Amino acid sequence: MNPLDFYIDGRWERPLDRPTLAVIDPHDEQPFSQISLGHRDDLDRAVAAAQRAFAEYSQWTREQRLDLLAAIIDGYRQRSEALAQAVHREMGAPLSLARSAHVPAGLGHLQRAYDVLRDYPFEQPHGSTLVSREAIGVCGLITPWNWPLNQLTCKVAPALAAGCTMVLKPSERAPLSAMLLADILHQAGVPAGVFNLVNGDGATIGDGIARHPGIDMVSFTGSTAAGIAVAKAAADTVKRVSQELGGKSANLILADADFDAAVRHGVAGCFRNSGQSCNAPTRLLVPRALQGRAIEIAREVAAHVCFDDSQPGTAMGPLANAAQFLRVQQLIGAALEQGGRLVCGGVGRPAGIARGYFVQPTVFAEVTPDMLIAREEIFGPVLAILPYDSEDDAVAMANDSPYGLSGYVTAGSLERARAVARRLRTGMVHLNGSKADNGAPFGGYKQSGNGREWGVFGLEEYLEVKSLFGYLPG
Repeated sequence: MNPLDFYIDGRWERPLDRPTLAVIDPHDEQPFSQISLGHRDDLDRAVAAAQRAFAEYSQWTREQRLDLLAAIIDGYRQRSEALAQAVHREMGAPLSLARSAHVPAGLGHLQRAYDVLRDYPFEQPHGSTLVSREAIGVCGLITPWNWPLNQLTCKVAPALAAGCTMVLKPSERAPLSAMLLADILHQAGVPAGVFNLVNGDGATIGDGIARHPGIDMVSFTGSTAAGIAVAKAAADTVKRVSQELGGKSANLILADADFDAAVRHGVAGCFRNSGQSCNAPTRLLVPRALQGRAIEIAREVAAHVCFDDSQPGTAMGPLANAAQFLRVQQLIGAALEQGGRLVCGGVGRPAGIARGYFVQPTVFAEVTPDMLIAREEIFGPVLAILPYDSEDDAVAMANDSPYGLSGYVTAGSLERARAVARRLRTGMVHLNGSKADNGAPFGGYKQSGNGREWGVFGLEEYLEVKSLFGYLPG
């Protein structure tokens, strides 16, 4: 495997006369690898390979697909350190986080797909009709740079489990972990054409996937603006489009909660992965009388952040690329102009750091719902503290967003947290500090996308439903 290669029809091949793109290490802003940028004819060859492979692979038995997933899981485990190193260098995650979160997230989705496939009822009787769920066809997968292994595996694994074939376009900013995964799939014995990888930019390969008449379904993760473009491009071929898009998640802390612990947990969650998570709790809603205490705690958490791996629990890496660094700097500047009270951080790199896409952990207080910082997905370590006057006020503020991906509620009792959570217009809610469950559906309301990933719901995104009338005795 060479980074300049594409993986098409079961082999690595070097595309000729293709432009290249440097892969930049965000720690020092220096190139350390390069990839080829594909053309539409590369995509055509990959789609044709996937179409040829579908006829046979879609008819594999459950047991055959389970054996294949088991081999992939074994190969993934064996190369976990190489995967962690790739994520660390291509998108900047601290090595401790790459090892403890990024790589395990991918393994978790592979294992979950295996578990779901083992027991999933693909056929169910309905009177004399047999309702059958079968592979939807050739899938185009478009993945982002922020949690590359998580997003790769939560698409590839259920697609393989369903019996689909696929063409993957990973982010051109973080492509190397995807290429390692492709090699793991190859070594595990994935048949030629079942999985294909073509690197390229969104305007060429991403748009080409969305428009291609040979692709039956697109699964896209990225910004809402890009998701809208994908949906429009896909409309002419009436293919299924599943989207996991942006978020601006509210973290409601009620007055009877263990306030200090809840605020500390929420601030740390906002800064995790340098704030580059679509479900990050970036809006901290607190009772107005307790905003002062929340400010103190947030400042304390930010002060303990380090920019190396000397303290893995509080280590923060750089942002993943130059464009994101500039965007976050501009949004911090806009928040200052709009009157947000700067608690800590601000524009510029952290003290003592002269290069790399590092951003200061930044907290604004006395934020109002109309401010840009309360409405835009910043995708950096930037927290907005919004004070509220009543529970109804807090719920209204939380729902006052074009997004609806995730939410967080902490209360003095589980019953109260449940009651508030049911009022939030989001696809997910974390109650009293609970972690995500990769067997439960992941996805959002409103402009946070449509469709769901993870677990059974993730598998069903890749299945079509067929009614076989008169199949059973009447």
